[in-house]
Amino acid sequence: MGLFDAYRYDGRRALVVGGATGMGAAVAELAKDAGAEVVVMDRAEITLPGVKAIHLDLSDKASIDAALEECGGPVHALFSCAGVADGTPGIERINFIGHRYLIDRLLAGGMLPRGSAIGMISSAAGFGWQANLERLGEYLAITDFDEATRWAHDNSHADYMWSKLSINAYVAREAFGLLKQGIRINAIMPGPTDTPLAQANKEMWLGFGSDYRDEAGIQASTPLEQAYPLLFLCSDAASGITGVTMVTDAGYFSAGISGSFPPASPAVGFLANTTF
Repeated sequence: MGLFDAYRYDGRRALVVGGATGMGAAVAELAKDAGAEVVVMDRAEITLPGVKAIHLDLSDKASIDAALEECGGPVHALFSCAGVADGTPGIERINFIGHRYLIDRLLAGGMLPRGSAIGMISSAAGFGWQANLERLGEYLAITDFDEATRWAHDNSHADYMWSKLSINAYVAREAFGLLKQGIRINAIMPGPTDTPLAQANKEMWLGFGSDYRDEAGIQASTPLEQAYPLLFLCSDAASGITGVTMVTDAGYFSAGISGSFPPASPAVGFLANTTF
C-alpha cells in the first residue's frame, strides 16, 4: 500500500442515503470508483449500475427499518445525502429526523464498526447554528422520531433552514460520543450547486451569490465538486477530522465575513446571526 491509498475505499462498504440524483448520486458514483462496495437508498429510481439499490422513504420510520434490514452490515462509510425543499410534506423527517433515526439504528445494531465514518450534507443555510445552539439543543434532546416531528411542527420549525441548522449542531454535539466508539462524523455545507432540486428552486437556490460568481468568473458548483470533499471526510485520509461542518461554497462566506467581497457581507451576517 502507498500513502495515497488512505483516500481510497477498497474493501469498504459505503451506504449512500439519497443517492439516486444530485449530490448523492455523485457521491455514490465516486465511492464506487474509489473501490467501495456501494449500497444506495432512495425513494427515486436508482440507475447507477453496480450498486445495491434499496427503496427508502425517510419520512416513514417503518421504511427506514425495512431498508436497514435489507441492507445489513457492516457500513464503513455512511453518506447522509437526502434532502428536500420547503413545501415538501415531511421535510423535517426527510432532511434530519429520518437521517438521525437511521444512524441510531445502525449504531444499535452494531452495523457501524470502529473506524467507520459518517458524512452528512447540510447547507450554507445552516451557517448560523452556533447562534441557535441553546434552542437546537432543546430540539436535539428529543430523540424519539414522532416526538421530534411534533416539536418541529409545534414550534414552526418544519422547514429547510432549521433542518440544516439541526444537522450542523448534531454533528458537533455527537462527534465526541461517537469518537469514543471509534466513529467519526462530519458534514459539508454546500453553497449553490446545480442539482435537480436546485433547478426546481432555481431563482432562490442558484440565484444566491450569482453576483459573486460572476465577478469571480465561476459557475455554481457541480454535484461532483461537492462529492469530492464529502468522500475525503469519510476516508482514512481524514482520520484526524471529526465534528467539522466544512463550508463548500467556493469562498462566498469567507468573502462576506472578511469584506473582500462587500456585497456578500449582509447575507452572510444575516445567516450567521439570525436567532430563532
